[in-house]
Amino acid sequence: MQKLKQLFYYLFIENTLKSIVGVIVVSCVIVFSLRVTSKHAKETQLINNQVFYENDLKEILKKGKLTVLVENSSVSFFVYRGKKMGFEYEILKEFANEIGVDLEVKIIDDLDNAIDQLNNGEGDLLACNFTVSKERAKVIDFSIPVFKTNQVLVQRKPDGWSSLKPKEYQQQIIHDAGHLAGKKVHVWKNSSFSQRLKHLQEEIGDTIYITEESGSLGVEEMIEMVSEGLIDYTVSDVNLAKINSRFYSNIDISLNLSVKQKIAFGIRKSSPILKARLDHWLEKFKHKTAFKYIKYKYFELAPISSGSNKLFSSLKGGKISVFDHYFKAAELKSDWDWRLIASICYQESKFNPNIVSFGGAYSMMQFMPEIGPLYGVYVDSPPEVQIMGGARKLKKDFDSWTEIPDKLQRQKFTVATYNSGKSHIIDARKLAEKHGLDPNVWDDNVEKMILNLSKKEYYRDPVVKSGAAKGIVTHRYVREIFARYEMWSSLYK
Repeated sequence: MQKLKQLFYYLFIENTLKSIVGVIVVSCVIVFSLRVTSKHAKETQLINNQVFYENDLKEILKKGKLTVLVENSSVSFFVYRGKKMGFEYEILKEFANEIGVDLEVKIIDDLDNAIDQLNNGEGDLLACNFTVSKERAKVIDFSIPVFKTNQVLVQRKPDGWSSLKPKEYQQQIIHDAGHLAGKKVHVWKNSSFSQRLKHLQEEIGDTIYITEESGSLGVEEMIEMVSEGLIDYTVSDVNLAKINSRFYSNIDISLNLSVKQKIAFGIRKSSPILKARLDHWLEKFKHKTAFKYIKYKYFELAPISSGSNKLFSSLKGGKISVFDHYFKAAELKSDWDWRLIASICYQESKFNPNIVSFGGAYSMMQFMPEIGPLYGVYVDSPPEVQIMGGARKLKKDFDSWTEIPDKLQRQKFTVATYNSGKSHIIDARKLAEKHGLDPNVWDDNVEKMILNLSKKEYYRDPVVKSGAAKGIVTHRYVREIFARYEMWSSLYK
C-alpha cells in the first residue's frame, strides 16, 4: 500500500510539472506572438500611416466619425432628389446616431477591392449587400444578419408578354433551373452568385456557361443590360431584383435559384468591440417599427412616378381633375402652362393630396421634407398650397437654367431637375459635352447621358461629381410628362 501511495505521488508530481512547463511554454508562445503582432502592426502603421489593430470602437468614438464603405446601388447607397438614401445606409445612420458619431460614406468603385479596402482601414464597416459566405468569413467578420434573401434569375420577358396567357408566358421563359443548361449567364466573379451557378451545374449534371465579370460591373448594371437585350441572363438577390423590376418592366425575376442566405455588414477582424456593439444594437433595432418601415420603404413601397405611365385624364366632361382651378391659378403666378403643372402633379401623386411616398416625399407635388417648407408646403397643407408651392419651385428651377436658350428645352431641363435634383442634370450635361452632344438640348442629347449615369464607366468619369443615378427614371419621367401634356393641351383648352 505504501509503495502504491508513493507511485501516485510521483505521478502527481510529474503531471503537475508537465502542466506547469506547458503553461510556461504556451505563455511564451503568446508573448512572442503578441510581440510579433505588435511589431507587424507598427510596420503596417509605418507603411500606411494607419494603426489598424487599434481602429476599433474606442477610436471611432474618439474621432467622432463612423466610416462606411458602400456600393452605389439601390440597396446600399444612392442620392435621391439631393437626399442620401439606401436601405443599408439608413440602418447605419441610425446606428451612428445611437453611438453619437457622424456617418461618413465612401463609395467603392470596384467590388473586387471591397474587402481589401476594409482591412486596409479605409472604412470601419462594409455595406454592399454582402452575402455571408465561408470564404469571406475567413478574412472579415460579419454582423448578425440584417435580413435573409434568396438568389433569382433575371431574364427578359418575351415580346408581347402583357397580352400572353399565363401558360403561354411560362412556355417562353426559363421557369426551371434545369433549363439553364447550355445558357450563358453573366455574374460577378467573386460573388455568391457565381458559386451558386457552379453548384447548380453539378446538381443538374450539365454545363451552364458562366461569364464571370469583374467587380467594376455592378449587379444593377447587369440587370439593366438584360433589360436592354445586351445579355440574356444574370443572377441577383431578390431584394435588389425587386427594386429594379420597378424601373425595368420587361424583366422577369420569378425563378428562385437558392435557399435563403444571410446579408450582413462586413467588419474587420481587428474590431471585435465594434462588432459586439453593432450586433447588440441590431438585435434590438430589428424588432423596432423604424427598421420595419425602412425595410417596407425599400422593398415594398414603389415610387409613385415609376408607375405613372398612362396618358389619360382622371375625369370626364372637359376636366383634368377636381383641382383644375388651382392649377390655373398657379399658371398666373408662375407662367407655367396649367396643363403642364397638372401633368407633373399626376406623375408625382396621381392627384392625391395626402400621399407620402418613397424617400418621405409628401403632398401632390411630392416635396422632400427639407424642401417643402422653402415653398410654404407642409405635410398638412391644403391642395391649393401644395400646387402653388410646386409651381413656385418649377419657376425657380426654370430661372436657374439661364444657359438653356430654347424655352421648351429649358422646361425639360426643369422637369428633369424636379425629378432627380440639379446636380445629376449638371453631370449629364458635362458628359454630353464630353461625348460630342449638345449640352443645351435635352432631346436625344443630354437625355442620353442621364441614362448613362447608371453605368460605372460614365458615373466614374472625372467630370461627374454626384455619382450614379437611376437615369432611366428621369428619362421616362420627362418623356411621360410631356407626352401627357401634349395630349391634354389638345383636349383641354
